[in-house]
Amino acid sequence: MAVKKYKPVTPSRRHMSVVDYSELSKGGPEKSLLCKLKKKSGRNSYGRITVRHRGGGNRNKYRVIDFKRNKVGIKATVISLEYDPNRTAFIALIKYTDGEKNYIIAPHGIKVGDVVEAGIGSDIKPGNALCLCDMPLGTFIHNIELHPGKGAQMAKSAGVVAQLMAKEGDYALVRLPSGELRKVRANCMATIGQASNLDHENISIGKAGRKRHMGWRPTVRGSAMNPCDHPHGGGEGKAPIGRPGPVTPWGKPALGYKTRKKHHKTDKLIVKRCNAK
Repeated sequence: MAVKKYKPVTPSRRHMSVVDYSELSKGGPEKSLLCKLKKKSGRNSYGRITVRHRGGGNRNKYRVIDFKRNKVGIKATVISLEYDPNRTAFIALIKYTDGEKNYIIAPHGIKVGDVVEAGIGSDIKPGNALCLCDMPLGTFIHNIELHPGKGAQMAKSAGVVAQLMAKEGDYALVRLPSGELRKVRANCMATIGQASNLDHENISIGKAGRKRHMGWRPTVRGSAMNPCDHPHGGGEGKAPIGRPGPVTPWGKPALGYKTRKKHHKTDKLIVKRCNAK
């Protein structure tokens, strides 16, 4: 899909752009696949803020997505392509031959009327889901499971694509969008093709109010604060940080500080890290 730009009739419109949604289906979402989405605004189960700068935003409902694709051997027809306010990729409403409807992450290039299927014997075409052991090497995939039967957990956002690199015993080697090479159980499911909405990364927000609609509140720079409010604050004029590196408001290292455990139980499955030389 193309990126739509606006005439610069106001300062905020000058650099604003949106994805052209003309190829998506008209009409509302499937009501049987909607559920309420309670706003948490960055709070945990105790009501304490654990993620800052969240709040407000437009009200929306959650679309129940089928990440498991466990209706094996039953063909389904794509009824509509829709926008999902809860994710960056588009979603596709499919209807199985037995009458059941489901939402799936729409792969790039899929159209209304296309037939998709899951399980052994499915064609290698966008939208079909198979186990990694049943795919040929070099296949481009998304919606990848980490644990068999749990549902897809990797490569689900707009425009991302992973690749099946090798198969050895019970494991398959997958190159993730970050460049990381990781072993995944060969009996895990994945969907053929690339996730839709490739132009998402080319969008320019354009104005602050648009971020407020998304539920993001303003972020103030630490250097603009007083020393009592932030370690970066204070000083005469535009002062530097005054530290070896940037830190959080609570003095912990930020911007590049590694938070992963040094001896994580899944380290043995990572063949090459995304930031490896």
